[in-house]
Amino acid sequence: MIELLLPEPVACAEAFADVAGEPCFPGEERLVDRAVPARRQEFVTARRCAREALARLGFPPAPILPGPRREPRWPAGVAGSITHCRGYRAAAVARVAHAAGVGIDAEPHGPLPEGVAASISAAGEPEMLRGLRRADASTHWDRLLFSAKESIYKAWFPLTRRELEFEDARLTIDPATRTFVGHVTADGGDPGLKTLHGRYLVTGGLVVTAVLVPGR
Repeated sequence: MIELLLPEPVACAEAFADVAGEPCFPGEERLVDRAVPARRQEFVTARRCAREALARLGFPPAPILPGPRREPRWPAGVAGSITHCRGYRAAAVARVAHAAGVGIDAEPHGPLPEGVAASISAAGEPEMLRGLRRADASTHWDRLLFSAKESIYKAWFPLTRRELEFEDARLTIDPATRTFVGHVTADGGDPGLKTLHGRYLVTGGLVVTAVLVPGR
């Protein structure tokens, strides 16, 4: 599913269920040593997906440790992203020659809790969401907005090492092409990171989004 949103040089892997009792990969045990069993299995499956995606680029299996903001630390020369939610885990990776940044996110296709949409919206987005709902009430556009901003952050942060608040990215969503554009107002130090392009899919009870920053 996630591979439908990203070009071929990006390697993807996904899973829709965990393998009961699957152990942590050696070197990653401490990352979830205090986690509840469900969270532990979610972590194990998502990291397995990441290693499967890396293997498609020719990398041997290795622990994937977190950075200072718990973002995955990829092998040198690789950009990537991991996501997991109820019923879905996925990873996408690419060599930086093909993609300087990759961000993916999956969410259950349901409305956001009350008040959350207002807290994540930038100027003009509430009006956009109302227009999208009038045209298509079957899609939870507020959840899509949240997921798209998560994907933008995952692509943006590794390149800038700067925090990005939800209101720092103003989105335009085009349902005709299932694409979105994020206009970043925060200072990222690179004009090329001011406008980020993404694609989305709503299927099987999930909202899935992906952003790719072209290689340089």
